[in-house]
Amino acid sequence: MLQKSPLVSIIVPIYNAEKTLHTTLDSIVGQTYPFIELLLINDCSQDNTLSICHQYARVLEQQERRVEIVSHPQNRGVAAARNTGLEHATGVYVYYVDADDWVEENTIEILVNEMLRTGADLVGCNWFLSLQQNERKMHQPSFGEPSDAIKKMLNGSMRWNLWLFMVRRALYQQYNIRFEPGLNMGEDMMVMFKLLANAKRVSYIDYALYHYSRSNTSSMTQVYSTTHIQQVTENLKIVEKYLENSNFSNEIKEGINFLKLNIKLPLLISDRESDYQQWLQWFPEAHAFIMGNKALPWRIRILQWMAVKKQFWILKLYYHILIRYIC
Repeated sequence: MLQKSPLVSIIVPIYNAEKTLHTTLDSIVGQTYPFIELLLINDCSQDNTLSICHQYARVLEQQERRVEIVSHPQNRGVAAARNTGLEHATGVYVYYVDADDWVEENTIEILVNEMLRTGADLVGCNWFLSLQQNERKMHQPSFGEPSDAIKKMLNGSMRWNLWLFMVRRALYQQYNIRFEPGLNMGEDMMVMFKLLANAKRVSYIDYALYHYSRSNTSSMTQVYSTTHIQQVTENLKIVEKYLENSNFSNEIKEGINFLKLNIKLPLLISDRESDYQQWLQWFPEAHAFIMGNKALPWRIRILQWMAVKKQFWILKLYYHILIRYIC
């Protein structure tokens, strides 16, 4: 360690995760970095989740690591669970792990060392996409300034998932950054933009540390309900208003429309015409900006343009080629 080792709060929101939770918690118990507090937020699970949490709590307590299990009396959703984790966190840094994923054994050590080396408020890394039969290493673009990261998130070249970033807890506290209870879709997008808008120093490391699990190829196709669309739309409105009132207003004039296109892009990775129709109806004001986003590969821009032209046969062909390639 480069200096006195700070405590890291690892927050795991959990709901009915008995099938995957062992893998997630094994990866946390096995971390090479010892100064961890684990916050298990049980969002009123109806399966064996709570029993598994207590089982691992005993293991961590034997290692003299702090662990706390917090159970919601009613299911409140992932946004509220994340807020509960923040309320109970005491660490210098905060890191989120989802209950169906896992991390490399040195993830926390590498991220903490980078935080200490640079004095950053936020450090990002790369990840693995884990499918049922294979795994692919995925890369985030490098970034050196908050404005650079914001621009890349807006244009779709950079992901905003919470598990890609370790964050100084003071950033959440100082700027009162919290998730909107009930808005459980797009909640990580909203919070990451707020964090970046207030961060003074950020850093990126070219290591893949997080394993994002997709159990089957059918899960690559997103099913967006009316509720899902409403919640994502509300979180996006919060982002747009927040950035307009920040020092990054110039970055969002065009970028917010790129973001809208990026948010609904998964609807085109499908072979269902109902998804294509849903895509057409969601953020239609952004369609004029499709060809302007040079950060996206030309094939994605063409795919979106074909969707506007209702050339759905091309979308279906693309989907089947893609699924054959990633399987």
